[in-house]
Amino acid sequence: MDFRKNKDREKQEQRHDYSLEYRKFKWDALRKSIFRLINKVSMSNIHHIVGDILNENLLVGRGLFCNAIMKSQMASPQFSNVFAAFVAVINSKLPDIGLLLVKRVVLQFKKAYEKYDKLKLLAVLKFLAHLVNQSVVHEVIAMDILSLLLGNPNEISIEVAVCFCTDCGSLLQDFSPHGLNSVFEEFHVIVHEGVIDTRVQLMIEGLFMVRRAKFKYHPAIIDKLDLVEVEEQVTHVVSLLHEIDPETSVDVFRPDTMLDESEMHNEDVGSFVLDEDTEDDEVSSRAPLRIENNDFDSNDSQDEAATDIVNLRRTICYHIMGSHNYEEAGQKLLGIKLQPGQVMEICNMLLECCRQDRTNLRYYSNLAHTLCLINPRYSMSFGECFVNQFSMIHQLETNKLQNTAKFFAQLLGTNLLSWHVMGYIHLSEDDANSLSNIFTKILFLELSKMLGNPLLKERLNDPKLQRSLDSIFPRDNPRNLRLSVNFFTSIGLGFLTDNQRKYLKNIENSQKSISEKNGYSSKRRRTK
Repeated sequence: MDFRKNKDREKQEQRHDYSLEYRKFKWDALRKSIFRLINKVSMSNIHHIVGDILNENLLVGRGLFCNAIMKSQMASPQFSNVFAAFVAVINSKLPDIGLLLVKRVVLQFKKAYEKYDKLKLLAVLKFLAHLVNQSVVHEVIAMDILSLLLGNPNEISIEVAVCFCTDCGSLLQDFSPHGLNSVFEEFHVIVHEGVIDTRVQLMIEGLFMVRRAKFKYHPAIIDKLDLVEVEEQVTHVVSLLHEIDPETSVDVFRPDTMLDESEMHNEDVGSFVLDEDTEDDEVSSRAPLRIENNDFDSNDSQDEAATDIVNLRRTICYHIMGSHNYEEAGQKLLGIKLQPGQVMEICNMLLECCRQDRTNLRYYSNLAHTLCLINPRYSMSFGECFVNQFSMIHQLETNKLQNTAKFFAQLLGTNLLSWHVMGYIHLSEDDANSLSNIFTKILFLELSKMLGNPLLKERLNDPKLQRSLDSIFPRDNPRNLRLSVNFFTSIGLGFLTDNQRKYLKNIENSQKSISEKNGYSSKRRRTK
């Protein structure tokens, strides 16, 4: 008995030992425990492992958790669905950890794609496909990946795209049918061109058979791994275009004096997420975590607001991509109860879906047309979208740039978007660049095609618009004036610059007369 008391006393003293060696020991023990538990995950014991790992200090070891999951999945890609289900449960309890893992998996894919490492691409995309199936990450990332792989097709990218589409096609068929149709149209084009190896062609034909069977033998989630209720799911939205911070600083040991208090807080989190039976007086008697210069109430409210925005975007995307026609999609979107300022979320999501698609652009422009007709707030919000998109035009790929320009041209052509937004387009040597010129070219060519040349010229000559159009048809100096005339002439719309040509001719004539007058005066002085 005395020996046991002495041992307990030593453990209690060790708990309050804040020396650097002790903290390193605790960090190493946490790392080993997390790796040991994740290596034991299987379909049969996943509930037990979830309970055990939530008792660990995941708030401090979130980087260790992500590394362990990714290494285990890369070593055993055939169990990717099990690891994804495991992550889905953790993500429903601790969304920050789920978001960090998604970011790192997406970065892992981008690095493998840059090196064209086929084996690593197949493994990481299998994991990412099942994360999409488990609603840990939004299916928009799946469409982004397929567009990237099929945008510059070769044998490796096509083979990887076929495997990825097989794994997550069942979910895309339900939630993004229009996007999946465009993907299979790309596969059809590749097969008909016949420039790929016979083996890859057979893989594509096998994928067609899987789709005809409605992915019967490739379900998104099997029953044993359907562990998270729909209302408890937390879905993250990550884009391939944006810079991603992997937060590598949480992977290494740092002298954290709050380590023990963090562990105490983690015990409270673990007991909450595991639904342990605790009495109210016991909960209230626990000492809360106190860290200076931190406001947990505000952080909680910010997290809830961010989660609400993500869920709203997910609902919007489901309605846009999952409807049979734009009338049905419009009814569903107008039925969403929006908070003040959330109309912009629908406009941004609609524009994002339009950028990703390659074939069905009329669907999105017709949907935007419907929304603007019913509610004028959408016209104002799309005007803000135009300004935002043009300011970030350098971040868009050529295909997405073209889709964006055609989308706004449809709204301008029907007068549902104010033509004053063109005042943000600048044709001058100081402001213009290749991407903004491409955007302007496509925009005006679509307007010419939609309205006809006479009506387009009449619209642009409207006296009310002249002040806004000075940036496109400048008259501030001859240099910018010539640039604008040459630009529209080169795209076959030179008739729009008739007034500028007259103005430029008058300037040249006046300069010529002034130079002749100065020459005559100097000659007269020399004669005297």
